[in-house]
Amino acid sequence: MDKSPGNKMNIEQQGIGMTSQRSRNRLVEQLRSMGIESELILDGIKNTPRHLFVDEALASRAYDNTALPIGFNQTISQPYIVAKMTEALIVNGKPLKKVLEIGTGCGYQTLILSKFAEQVYTIERIQALLSRARERFYSLKCRNIKAMNSDGNLGWPEHAPYDGILVTAAPIGVPTQLIEQLSVNGRMVIPVGSAGSQKLLLLTKNEDGVSEKYLDAVSFVPMLGGIN
Repeated sequence: MDKSPGNKMNIEQQGIGMTSQRSRNRLVEQLRSMGIESELILDGIKNTPRHLFVDEALASRAYDNTALPIGFNQTISQPYIVAKMTEALIVNGKPLKKVLEIGTGCGYQTLILSKFAEQVYTIERIQALLSRARERFYSLKCRNIKAMNSDGNLGWPEHAPYDGILVTAAPIGVPTQLIEQLSVNGRMVIPVGSAGSQKLLLLTKNEDGVSEKYLDAVSFVPMLGGIN
């Protein structure tokens, strides 16, 4: 048997037992039954090794449809929410040129987005989480992601405007600077509100302002300012 590093990585990505392709397929069927319609999004979920984005001790739960802790009082989002947010942002699976993600976390949502965008810019305020995510992007040979340790409320104006913005933490209100960095006809998916009363919103920017659509009731970690 070839035990070269490349072959080992391939085996790690494929998973075994509770992290095998069979477990991923079951998850995808569950997401489909819950209303996720885009086969492209579902295929992206099916072919992304979520078990590599959680601690080894939690790997057996990686393909459960639930959020899991990743340290620093943060979580990897529930797969259903990842799929729903991505589906809302990526219309008919049509790739976007530039996407901004606020809240890299472990990098799982980032990697899903990278399948549907020419370039993903992602911001994480916790340096330790960002370092781990960068290592995962490198090992998975994902080259269209640029990451920065910064305050997500500020966005990343150097690369604006963005065709899509996806936010994975909940501010009380939508940060003005993120709206400003969204292109005309661009879409933003963002949870808004305090704990226990958060709403997932789809915002679409047009020449006259911003339209708002309610997507779901959600529970995200609060969006904090500053860096750590």
